[in-house]
Amino acid sequence: MKKFIKIIYLVIITFPLLFLNLAKASEKLKIGILAPMTGPNKNLGQSIIKSIRLAVKDINSNLIEVIPKDTSSSPEKTLESANELKEMGVRTVIGPIFYENLIYLNEIDDLTFLSLTNKTLDLPKNVISAGVNSTSQLNTIKKFLKETNINRTIFLTPIQDYEFEIKKGIQNSKIKIFKNYDYSIEPTKLTEQIEEITNYRIRKQNLEDEITRIKNSDDSNKENKIKKLKQRYTLGGLNFDAVIIADFDKSLKSVTTSLLYTDVSPKKKYFITLNQWFDQSLLNEINIQPIYYPSINKDNFENYKKKFFREFDEYPNHLSLLSYDLVGLIYYLSSKNDFLTTGKLFKVKNSFKGMMGIFDIKNNKINHRLNFYKVEDKKLTKIF
Repeated sequence: MKKFIKIIYLVIITFPLLFLNLAKASEKLKIGILAPMTGPNKNLGQSIIKSIRLAVKDINSNLIEVIPKDTSSSPEKTLESANELKEMGVRTVIGPIFYENLIYLNEIDDLTFLSLTNKTLDLPKNVISAGVNSTSQLNTIKKFLKETNINRTIFLTPIQDYEFEIKKGIQNSKIKIFKNYDYSIEPTKLTEQIEEITNYRIRKQNLEDEITRIKNSDDSNKENKIKKLKQRYTLGGLNFDAVIIADFDKSLKSVTTSLLYTDVSPKKKYFITLNQWFDQSLLNEINIQPIYYPSINKDNFENYKKKFFREFDEYPNHLSLLSYDLVGLIYYLSSKNDFLTTGKLFKVKNSFKGMMGIFDIKNNKINHRLNFYKVEDKKLTKIF
């Protein structure tokens, strides 16, 4: 057994090193999988299952037995399959994928579910959210704000089903926010709200008033001054240094477009958003660059995709990388506890370095230490 480095009871081990440190056990480690194998999400489910099998192959241990069961993306089928896994002696399960399928799992004792959801509110007591949650993302943004000495940050949250997850993340991370705003994703309302948040009408009126004042003045250079002012859209400063936009895809672009319309430029104020999973379309949005966001380790993600393609001749869903790491995490924690897969595995403070990055585990909670990226000039750059 290799030596583990302990720092204040925190043990960090890399995935590759884990494979070389196999503890001996008399019983197999049974890992259940709850994923959609039929129905509209079956392709995602197959990607998850293949990823888990790839992780088992990389660990190269005959101690692991993987048992997949179908959820059909249905809470009722999820419960049925979970009971089957329990009867087969499984104690730790990767899945379900979707938050909506968790609702009946608190009826099952003696099983711990590592769900791939990033939602953390109102979970059954035997479910651990393993996804990249809002707390992990905001911890990373908080680090960037501190290192960049940004003190006045406004936070924009859409009125969506994940609104309270974001607010819980703000609370957990203790990120310093100057002002919080909720906004509607309906375009007309959104524009009006952004105008109000940025004091657009006041700043626009300031410009008009200044042009009128100079026109009526005796300034000999007033024509040049007026010409320069007419090249602007507003006059007057903003009371914030950065804006965090908790949104994605087209809705994110609608918010940034509204900010540009109200004369808020990413060249002068930091535009920061949440994990975009390296959305390629952002690279082409020159007008909203630079824009920053936290995410997983991109180099490792690219290497994993190549590995997956070599094995299966197809590219994986990004969630499958999480399931790959969870196999290593379960194996690591189990090997430290003589392969006794009890619910206590995830209560003790530990850290595990997987392909995504570092997982921090404590009190049945998982947070991720993420990297931070900048999109500028059609390029993605890692900040840390």
